[in-house]
Amino acid sequence: SFYYGTFPAGFLWGVGSSAYQTEGAWDKDGKGPSIWDAFTHKKGKVFRNDTGDSACDGYYKVKDDIQLLKELKVNHYLLSISWPRIMPTGIKAEQLNEKGIQFYNDTINSLLENNITPIVSLYHWDLPQVLQEKYGGWQNISMINYFNDYANLCFEKFGDRVKHWITFSNPWAVAEKGYETGEHAPGLKLGGCGAYKAAHHIIKTHAKVWHSYNNTWRREQRGMVGISLTSGWGEPVDPHSQTDRDAAERYIQFHLGWFANPIYRGDYPEVMKNFIGRKSAQQGLGTSRLPTFSVQEKTYIKGTSDFLGIGHFTTRYVLQKNFPFLQVSSYHTDHDLAELVDPNWPAPGPKWLYSVPWGFRRLLNFIKTQYGNPLIYVTENGMSETVQCPQLCDEWRIQYLKGYINEILKALNDGVNVKGYTAWSLLDKFEWNKGFSERFGLYHIDFNNKNKPRYPKASADYYKKIISANGFPNPREVENWHRKAMDTCSATHQHLAADSLITHMEMVTEIVLPTVFTLCILISIVLLILYLRNHS
Repeated sequence: SFYYGTFPAGFLWGVGSSAYQTEGAWDKDGKGPSIWDAFTHKKGKVFRNDTGDSACDGYYKVKDDIQLLKELKVNHYLLSISWPRIMPTGIKAEQLNEKGIQFYNDTINSLLENNITPIVSLYHWDLPQVLQEKYGGWQNISMINYFNDYANLCFEKFGDRVKHWITFSNPWAVAEKGYETGEHAPGLKLGGCGAYKAAHHIIKTHAKVWHSYNNTWRREQRGMVGISLTSGWGEPVDPHSQTDRDAAERYIQFHLGWFANPIYRGDYPEVMKNFIGRKSAQQGLGTSRLPTFSVQEKTYIKGTSDFLGIGHFTTRYVLQKNFPFLQVSSYHTDHDLAELVDPNWPAPGPKWLYSVPWGFRRLLNFIKTQYGNPLIYVTENGMSETVQCPQLCDEWRIQYLKGYINEILKALNDGVNVKGYTAWSLLDKFEWNKGFSERFGLYHIDFNNKNKPRYPKASADYYKKIISANGFPNPREVENWHRKAMDTCSATHQHLAADSLITHMEMVTEIVLPTVFTLCILISIVLLILYLRNHS
């Protein structure tokens, strides 16, 4: 049932984005190539061979986008820094890019001038390509020191103003999609080992960066360092079946626990160690494919998060499924489970993203119980659409945001320590291997227009009302927001249609006029030649 009420005073409301997905300017002003530049420039890796070369042109539109943040009246903006933009090869000793550093200085200053708190992620997937080519990226332990150098440069250059740092955004996807399935950059398919090795190095890197901040910068800068973990909720198909309950627990532990358990409890979840260890032994391996932490490393990693960032999008029903003994190992067969969805769950966008708000409250309560009720910031939560024509009257996104934010309010009443919420995302943007076919934005971008104008969707207007009211005061007011948002989007849609027509006419003019002009010249030349021949 829907719960009417407001959030505590001081609750933070924001929106987010990431560097590669929005900035563009992939090779401008001294930026080095990232693994995503290399990956997207290979044909067949991304839907329709889209790239983030220009993305949303966010590099050139900082002021425009800050104006959108002001319209929404958000408290904070979650952005990421592109490692190769400020350190082109990823190696501090080799080269720093002052223009890149200046870009982020200007962005941070502009946010603060407009009373918007920057929450900064150091890594949203765009590893410098040089580090991938030279060392194999996150498969190599040397990444720990290179990333720590990069993080310390960011603390030095921006830490006087940035007080909320995220080391890694959704490292699960970095490991699983980058080094297991190869769906994401760097596109490696190192089945059964690659993801675990990458995750192991990422966890150790996170801990090193936290200790660097703690020992060198904390006293002076008084900021916080956390990590942002993305996980769905796993609900047992049969809550009375112990095997289904165990399978649902494994689902969470193989997603969230993989990273959260070492940071909050000092080691990988027991169920991961047991299952991967047993399957490794069945394959005749002398040691587990899941790496181990030494006693010293466990102590060093435990407690290295001042807050926990949580990304959450959807839920699955889970049941036990035994995979037969396979010579070819895989993360996906290690946990012996199958995922199901309820066909009645709304899924207006891509088929992976079902709207299941109640799963969010359960996930937040799981975190409270499992990890000692840590300080939580929701760092990513949103709904995408896949329809190709503009969808400004996004009724389904309004329902999604309303439902999921309401579950946070219920979780607060359960005693969960949530201090802020970040809607994902501010803009329609490049969605990794899906290119521009999925749209998460509260603001629509017309990518056919060279100026890439932004248009508010109905959900932007609705979210703005939630922020202003700090929650859901009463049924009448909330219903009124919905009506006004839908009215506003209709007018914006007409504006967009008119702009699109003008853009189309401009494109036609740009193509047709030069073509006609060229033809006229060619015809004139032919006629002149014929004339001269006849008179000679």
